[in-house]
This record gives sequence, C-alpha cells and structure tokens, in this order.
Amino acid sequence: MSDKQETIDILVIKQDEKPIRKTIPNTLEAKQHEVDGYIEPFGLKNGATIYCNEEGKLLGLPRNCRLCGCDFVGTLIIVGIDKDEFCSLSDEVIKLLKPVIKEKKS
Repeated sequence: MSDKQETIDILVIKQDEKPIRKTIPNTLEAKQHEVDGYIEPFGLKNGATIYCNEEGKLLGLPRNCRLCGCDFVGTLIIVGIDKDEFCSLSDEVIKLLKPVIKEKKS
C-alpha cells in the first residue's frame, strides 16, 4: 500500500504575481501543466523541491524571480517531499520559503 497523497498543496510562483497556494492532483502531468512543459527539479533541504520548466531558458521565458541564489524563468512550483513521495507543503515550510522569494525585477 502506498502513502501517496491524491492531491497536494503547492506554491505557484508566476511572473509579476505573488506566490499562491494551490491544490493540484499529485501527478507528473499536473506538475508539468503548472510550469507549461517538462519539469526540472531543484532540491531544497527543508522538505521541499522547486520545479521549473526544463527548457525555460532555451524557450526565452521571461525572468521570474531569484530563489536560493538561482535565477528562475517562467512559472515555477514548490512541492513538498516526504522520503520518496511528493506531499503537500506544510504551513511551516511555506512560512520559511516566503522570505527567500526575492522581489521581481522590472
């Protein structure tokens, strides 16, 4: 029996918008839909992973934000991780992440 959650709460960060909390199906396709393409992970140490469009820079997607010292383009999502399974972000992790999301450049 799997402990996989059927839906998960994530943070969605789009260009020129504040991060929003959203519930999506816990599927690869749903994550790809959110970033409009194949996903590329950037692991974090606090039980979360950032996903962005794998080809975002090649496609010339606009700059989104700077997180954890990296510049991201296009829409990105932050998803919770528990061992080897995707899970909802906890309120505690969201509170930890919001201050590290840098202001957008015009």
